[in-house]
Amino acid sequence: MKKLVKSKPNSKKQQLITESDGSLIAYLKSSPIDGKANEELIQLLAKSFGVSKSKIVIKSGLSSRIKLVEIQLED
Repeated sequence: MKKLVKSKPNSKKQQLITESDGSLIAYLKSSPIDGKANEELIQLLAKSFGVSKSKIVIKSGLSSRIKLVEIQLED
């Protein structure tokens, strides 16, 4: 499953919100320096979808706030 994720680093709280169009908004506590926000995003998505972190790949947008993320759901 592919999801469009808009990340908001340096937020006060960690939260994942689903938009009406199916995209996600991820509020992350980490700063975007050294990929820390991307790591936090992967942890948050793994927890929310109930999969391991290795099942989540950021396909595009590693250095952008808008990312395309692929989540491999376990059967």
